[in-house]
Amino acid sequence: MRVQVFMFNQDDPTKCTAAKLVKFGIAKKINRTSARTMVLDPFAEKIVLRTDRDYIDSITAIDCSWELAQKTFLKKFGGLSRRLPPLLAGNPVNYSKIGKLTTAEAIAGVLYIMNFTNLADSILNKFKWGHTFLELNQDLLTEYSDAKTDDKVFEISKEYGLAA
Repeated sequence: MRVQVFMFNQDDPTKCTAAKLVKFGIAKKINRTSARTMVLDPFAEKIVLRTDRDYIDSITAIDCSWELAQKTFLKKFGGLSRRLPPLLAGNPVNYSKIGKLTTAEAIAGVLYIMNFTNLADSILNKFKWGHTFLELNQDLLTEYSDAKTDDKVFEISKEYGLAA
């Protein structure tokens, strides 16, 4: 599975997890998306499911500031637009906040759900706090990966006391 990032350069470049993924050759920086990519969009109607992997050849994260996210996602990027189910941030800035993930955490979360665990691990291993994201979400990610429908994902998140 190819990993791509569409970077808007709105945050501190020294703290940008997407830039670090590009630097280490795990992700490719792009300027446009293709029809067979999954675009990670926190405002998308549909939630990522494991079966989505059958329709895509890449994952594209949109790297932007949380403060500018709503404006940024007014732009249509193409591809298969999906949002992550509720997950807890493991990064030190937003530790344990629901959904306030870094670009690297979002990509890793999708990869775990779609059962590309080795690639997800290689992403998280680049960050001191990467293991924290996995520790906080291990059970959730396993259950989300087994879910066949959006309704099942909602049910799982409700069981954990998280809103979908």
